[in-house]
Amino acid sequence: MRRIATLALLATLAAFLPPPQALAAVAKGETMTTQRMQSGREALARLNPKAEANLHAALDDIAPDMVEMVVAFGYGDIYARPGLATLDRQVATIAALAALGNAEAQLRFHIDGALHAGLAPQEVVEVIYVTTVFAGFPAGLNALAAARQVFNERGVTPEFPAPPNGERRPRGLAALEATSKGSGQKVLDMLADIAPDMAAFILDFSYGDVISRPGLSPRRKEIAMVAAAMARGTMRPQLKVHAHAGLNVGLSRAELTEVAMQMAGYAGFPAALNALAALREVYAEVDAMAGATAGATAGAAAGAK
Repeated sequence: MRRIATLALLATLAAFLPPPQALAAVAKGETMTTQRMQSGREALARLNPKAEANLHAALDDIAPDMVEMVVAFGYGDIYARPGLATLDRQVATIAALAALGNAEAQLRFHIDGALHAGLAPQEVVEVIYVTTVFAGFPAGLNALAAARQVFNERGVTPEFPAPPNGERRPRGLAALEATSKGSGQKVLDMLADIAPDMAAFILDFSYGDVISRPGLSPRRKEIAMVAAAMARGTMRPQLKVHAHAGLNVGLSRAELTEVAMQMAGYAGFPAALNALAALREVYAEVDAMAGATAGATAGAAAGAK
């Protein structure tokens, strides 16, 4: 009788337990969360080994679940992805936060993280210079104030490159030609009927004074500019121009796409989705141009026969 009662009790308990498939799914979910947290911790530690502890200290009393969201999603799901190197991600993040202008604490964290990961102080300054072209001088000045604070805390000083040689306009045209392939005259023509001086500002200041500067590789300049445009969310034409330029200076489609996906964590999902839609158009335009060129080449070859 006792054995029968025990079997009956076990049968009753079993009725309230989830099926084995559900238990396996829960276990798998827990494993995935553990893996995401571990990947996130490793990515975060590359920027600041104390970052997770600092997050707990700042958030455990008000929103402890936010710590897991930041570590598992922000760093495990996004930062740990392949396709964009850690330093390139930091360039994109610094540019985005500087352009947004409303996240000083996070900007300081990522400037410090970039230095910890190996970005030079002067490269940080150069990222802010090119971001200023997109976000304006107040955003650039505020970002430089954040950088100064981090540099002082770390006891580092940027090394200032020698001023560029030559006149601004030739420098600007050369920089524009190197990235956008023959767009100099288009810029002048586009604004000739309403604001010809604005065309001069773009060529002389944006390209001649800023984008032509040494101190940051052309591909990282384009990463900074597309990230700033993506984060602000109001610069679709300029984003497309610099996505094309990024491809011209050696960025891959995968790298540009990763910059857009990273914006989900820093500028929100709408900004990231809009950026991806613009990139889709850019890739289609590049493919159409390649197809037209191939067709023309094939036609010329056939005619030569």
